[in-house]
Amino acid sequence: MDIQTIKQRYGIVGNSHLLNHAIHVATQVAPTDMSVLITGESGSGKESFSKIIHALSSKKHGQFIAINCGAIPEGTIDSELFGHEKGSFTGANEARKGYFEVTNGGTIFLDEIGEMPLGTQARLLRVLENGEFIRVGSSKVQKTNVRVIAATNVDLIDAVNVKKFRQDLYYRLSTVPIYVPSLRERGDDVELLFRKFAYDFSEKYRSEAIKLNEDAKKILVGYHFPGNIRQLKNLVEQISVLEMERNIDAETLRKYLPTSSSNLPALISSEYKEKGENFSERDLLYKILFDMKSDMNDLKKLVLQILKDESSGSEILKQNEELFNNIQQTNETFNNHTPARVKEEALVIKTNKDLSPYELERIEDISHETEMDDSLSIEKKEKELIIKALRKNRNKRKYAALDLGISERTLYRKIKQYELED
Repeated sequence: MDIQTIKQRYGIVGNSHLLNHAIHVATQVAPTDMSVLITGESGSGKESFSKIIHALSSKKHGQFIAINCGAIPEGTIDSELFGHEKGSFTGANEARKGYFEVTNGGTIFLDEIGEMPLGTQARLLRVLENGEFIRVGSSKVQKTNVRVIAATNVDLIDAVNVKKFRQDLYYRLSTVPIYVPSLRERGDDVELLFRKFAYDFSEKYRSEAIKLNEDAKKILVGYHFPGNIRQLKNLVEQISVLEMERNIDAETLRKYLPTSSSNLPALISSEYKEKGENFSERDLLYKILFDMKSDMNDLKKLVLQILKDESSGSEILKQNEELFNNIQQTNETFNNHTPARVKEEALVIKTNKDLSPYELERIEDISHETEMDDSLSIEKKEKELIIKALRKNRNKRKYAALDLGISERTLYRKIKQYELED
């Protein structure tokens, strides 16, 4: 079966090279019994590829079941997939067959495989390696001949690195990987899909199909579409139903395109995630504040030296040339965010009578916190933060620990270290 016939049969619209390559790989692997891992963003059409593989496989006459692993509660997913015996857990009033037993001789599509619990992953690995499974509450090993196709919209390598996904299962599933491109990677396909959906909804709602003018087409092709095909389809349906004018211009189209925040920079870089380090945003902010405070105090000391002995000023500047070269850039960045400025603005805002007591209290906290002292002791600042968190939560250590972003055990140790038990 050629690629064009497959597109027509499964309603796939587009001519991009990445899309055609993904379809080609699916047709090549379908006749084999190899496991397949389909990757791609949410809404990019991964399930269509699982159906293509099943339809062209030797198991095409068997049953096909699609399961969203993220939608099944952790406590019941083993029972859903592998079945259970009567009385094996509360509510198990009778024995039940799982999907691997029901679809024997067919295909199971496990969508969002990255959401599968680790215990279930171990059971799945046994099915893939030996074709064996055990019902929940049973000791009897059963056989199944099922083709497993998995899909995910997350990076499973990252999940393996942080111990959320089994490495052996990843390599067992990804015998043949298929990448489904996102809509923004498919170029002019977005316009073809728009026309296809517009025609579909004109049939459904018995109205004239909407059309885009040239300016609107440029906006459509340039939009990010974080929700991919699913988002585009919803967009076309909204416009088809709500707009009386069937010729859509750029201004009208913009009303239906939400501002995408998916490209905003992350506070914590991927470098830390790859190392598996457990940095919270709070930890990072504390570090930045301590570093800024340290730099500020170093500058104070240098300026004080210069003022005390003007004759040695040029020598001091020469010794600390690198530090003073960065002052202009730092000043531009933090021009309107100096402690004095923050305190001044806080006092101005405080006079606003429309503010709530809680907001006034927070502004008071900000104005106090911006007063800089000459201490460089991180321990002192840590102690102050712990005291503040305990006072705020009325000495309830559990909630104080949550506010601080640390475990209760760590908080107990710090309280003992700083002699705060009273």
